[in-house]
Amino acid sequence: QVQLVESGGGLLQAGGSLTLSCAASGRSFSSYVMGWFRQAPGKEREFVARISRSGGDRTYADSVKGRFTISRDNAKRTVALQMSSLKPEDTAVYYCAATTMSWSNYVSPRQYVYWGQGTQVTVSS
Repeated sequence: QVQLVESGGGLLQAGGSLTLSCAASGRSFSSYVMGWFRQAPGKEREFVARISRSGGDRTYADSVKGRFTISRDNAKRTVALQMSSLKPEDTAVYYCAATTMSWSNYVSPRQYVYWGQGTQVTVSS
């Protein structure tokens, strides 16, 4: 089992940058594929980015590709999401999540068992 706590959210103007962090407690952090998801008001939770157990593989949603970067530090039990060139449509609650499922081409929030409480990111135009 792993507990996840996000931080780093905030209010900023379009074009700005922000880094979200997720701290994990519990055992075997390196055994989890880690992901970031987001949910805007009235919308379903959507995939943003994920990173493999070793950090060698990353996947991004098309909407954030080239603007966001996911990284992890297994020694520190942290995963980060660097966001740049932010747009108003990036406004959402961002969640860190963990799964023990195998890495595959299919990504869904339903694959992730452990979730943080979320951190709000608001981008004004």
